[in-house]
Amino acid sequence: MTLEIRPVSKDDEPAWRRLWTDYLSFYETSVGEDVYRMSVSRLLSDDPAEFRGRLAVLDGAPVGLVHFVFHRHMWRVEDVCYLQDLYADPEVRGRGIGRALIEAVYGAADAAGCPTVYWLTQEFNATARRLYDRIGTVTPFIKYNRG
Repeated sequence: MTLEIRPVSKDDEPAWRRLWTDYLSFYETSVGEDVYRMSVSRLLSDDPAEFRGRLAVLDGAPVGLVHFVFHRHMWRVEDVCYLQDLYADPEVRGRGIGRALIEAVYGAADAAGCPTVYWLTQEFNATARRLYDRIGTVTPFIKYNRG
């Protein structure tokens, strides 16, 4: 098994699109074509304030993705990193793909001088939470959205 974690490139758009569609389907949602186009544009941007993306490539085939962004925080001098999306194909789960993707974000955050990486998940996502409980710390915060 050869696993590579690398930035999303322009040539990766079809594989990235498939993975992100599967991720959105897991959360029982979808987005329009305009969001796909804007999202891939953001991932390919050189703007340091834009989202970044990594693909997990196993034996030459893309099998997972992660999206993250650095942003300012009022309680810190340095930026913080929000890991927004994390996905691995169901057939490769349990093989370290999710951990490798999160650790790649940790590495990018460290390189940027950003000590804080945080993410959200749904309470029912028990499989992912088993991993998150091993490599992160659950917080007492509850998320609210505009009604």
